Amino acid sequence: MEYTRLPAIPNLLAQYGKAAVGALPVVGGSRDGKAMPSKGVEVAGVRVDVANLAAYARVCGLRLTDELPLTYPFTLAFPLSMQLMLDPDYPVPAMGSVHLTNEIESRRPLRVGDELNIRAHAENLREHPAGLLLDVVTEIRTGDDDEPAWVQRSGLLSKRRTSLTPAKDAPRPPRPEPPTAAEIGDPTVVKSVSEAQIAEYAAVSGDRNPIHVSKVGAKAFGFPNVIAHGMWTAATLLGTVEGGIPERARYSVEFGKPVILPARLGIYARRGGAGDPAWSLTVRNPKKLGTVHATASIEEL
Repeated sequence: MEYTRLPAIPNLLAQYGKAAVGALPVVGGSRDGKAMPSKGVEVAGVRVDVANLAAYARVCGLRLTDELPLTYPFTLAFPLSMQLMLDPDYPVPAMGSVHLTNEIESRRPLRVGDELNIRAHAENLREHPAGLLLDVVTEIRTGDDDEPAWVQRSGLLSKRRTSLTPAKDAPRPPRPEPPTAAEIGDPTVVKSVSEAQIAEYAAVSGDRNPIHVSKVGAKAFGFPNVIAHGMWTAATLLGTVEGGIPERARYSVEFGKPVILPARLGIYARRGGAGDPAWSLTVRNPKKLGTVHATASIEEL
């Protein structure tokens, strides 16, 4: 894998403008989804802005310590992921890609004051019933270390027809019956989230994708109103189990129905049996238990 060294973290706002232009026919090229470039991007010597970290912790409901939350490095690395997606050789358009899954491996804690070296690449282009799926992988090393301390993998879907797409007249599988409150128990916590909170998260994270900050932009992509960032949901889930997360952990999230704002979220945190430190986490609409926004697990590496 060949990595291009960037002088600094790219500007996300400018990247979204380029992504919008790249989504236009002709201007954006073919993006035929046939090949994955064997190249990546990297930035060295990144330092955490403590004020930004504090704002992130506040809007996500996390503790502020000198140890970075599992999800915070995503905000540092995301502009590099966008840089990849804007490359003319990237196989699908950046705009409109759906974040289906996210996996983070924290192999050792990252702390305020660490010098972070961040790199990103894309891999594993494959067909999915709803389109083309690929993984964007980001790694963070500290100082002169050769092995990454933090590794993240985002599963991104570009919607289109593929050989796995069911025929239009194919029967749809029946929807499962939603669970009852008696079956799943009471939520661990119920949280409310507003448009103002998500606007604050957008400012803190730099992710001002129109679906999160603009009603017009959200409606252009088929949503009735702005929606919460998936990674805000992932971070907020962590706040429910802080203090019970292993030092070396794998955090896996599968995103479900979008969180259309404003919203109330029921968070269900369940631990394994005796001697099992793994967490099972679910975010549901507390009034419609069949509406699942995310399912997640935290396990020790």
